[in-house]
Amino acid sequence: MLKRVFVAPDPGRARLRFAARAVLGIGLAVVVCGLAGFSLQGVVTGGLAALLALFTVADPTVRAQAVTTALLPVVGLPVLAAAAELHAHPVARDLVLLAVVGAGVHARRWGPRGHSLGVFAFMTFFVVQFLHATAERLPELSAAVVLSVLSAAAVRFGLWCYERRLPPAAAPAPPGGTGLARVTTRQAVQAVAGSAFALAAGQLVSGQRWYWAVGATWWIFVNTVSRGETLVRGFRRVLGTLIGIGLGVLVAVPLHGAAAPTAVLAAVCVFGIFYTAAVSYTWMMLWVTLLAESLYGLLGVLSPGLLALRLAETGVGALGAALAVLLVLPVTTHAVTDAWIQRALRCVHACTAEAAARLAGVPDADPAPRVAELEQLLGRVRLSVAPLVHPLNPLLGRKRRARRVLGLLDDCAREIRGLVAVAADPEASHDARLAAACWRVEAAVEALTAGRPEHMATAAAHPPAATEPALAHLHGLERALADLAGPLRAPSRSPLVGA
Repeated sequence: MLKRVFVAPDPGRARLRFAARAVLGIGLAVVVCGLAGFSLQGVVTGGLAALLALFTVADPTVRAQAVTTALLPVVGLPVLAAAAELHAHPVARDLVLLAVVGAGVHARRWGPRGHSLGVFAFMTFFVVQFLHATAERLPELSAAVVLSVLSAAAVRFGLWCYERRLPPAAAPAPPGGTGLARVTTRQAVQAVAGSAFALAAGQLVSGQRWYWAVGATWWIFVNTVSRGETLVRGFRRVLGTLIGIGLGVLVAVPLHGAAAPTAVLAAVCVFGIFYTAAVSYTWMMLWVTLLAESLYGLLGVLSPGLLALRLAETGVGALGAALAVLLVLPVTTHAVTDAWIQRALRCVHACTAEAAARLAGVPDADPAPRVAELEQLLGRVRLSVAPLVHPLNPLLGRKRRARRVLGLLDDCAREIRGLVAVAADPEASHDARLAAACWRVEAAVEALTAGRPEHMATAAAHPPAATEPALAHLHGLERALADLAGPLRAPSRSPLVGA
């Protein structure tokens, strides 16, 4: 697991920059809130708002990111007010919380912006419970949110806007549909059901810290689509929390909330959250847990008993999410994986066509955005098949097929990247054989996405030898697509049938 996190690919040191900028942005927000004379509750609220502004906003362009960031307080402040006003009215508070959960998950249908706003709305409600804030604190907390989002924006769009130098890559939206056939609608119902269970059971465990269970259920649903993904994410959340609690006993508890060392620990945790988020949910949860422990140390309530309670509430939340995805409008892993694989294959063809057009001298042809989109889609495929390749999964045959599919899709991506690099060379020229190879790639993709891999041309598996770099990459791509026909062949096109 250590190797997966610290040796994982980091093109352009993107994860390193992402984490370093987060520390800078959140640190600035905390300093601004401190200089404004806010209490510890206000500073904590501001730090969380800055963290969310830097972590959740993932629109494909800088302009869209700026718009989403500006909308965060518009969505968050009314929720913050409702949570504070209803703090002393448990029934009304709980009903509003469940409504926020359902709306926040359903908002994912509108893409990255809906996702970001939904997360921010939920977390503003959550922070009121975390701090046990009442209406008297509302002006201070609201001001802290606004100042911190502005501070985070100043760093993200002014001081360190490295995205301006990168091609935009739109995060792929969940599979569509209408009514209850729409994945986001089904997930919204599941999230409300799971959160209701977590809320009720969590209050039985602790009348003071019940919100941990609801928070666990919420975050398990974030960035998942199928029941398999959600179950694996729940397992990883509990595991990461358990490891984080063990580390907290050794590191956070002995600090006794001392300001300077706790601030250093919090900065390290922020870096760890942002650096590991893209490659390991378990590790991210370890850092999230350690950050929560450091904040409780500052608030003067950290103890081994509190840590044990956090683990229990996390288990309740994971159980609520598991019951919801298994019993309430389940979304099968097979259907979701099939959809992501087909989208990735179509993107492979689009990348090939753009690269070939660039080699042919078409002035507007630019395969770089397509390559970025392909990386996003392959990430979704990996997330979707995670239940099958998980070490605890006993279905060895499906595990082998899933790993084979992932390996061949990675081969496709590698050949695409090589082809695009060749196409970027101004000295590269078009070869008539490129058109034939691109046609074979298109035919192979059509056969795979139409569920007819047996109709793929046999020549695709053994393309003619080529010494030219562009042709060599195209032929490698043809071989990978031809090899995909095996694991994707009928009676099932998905490596996760019945999962």
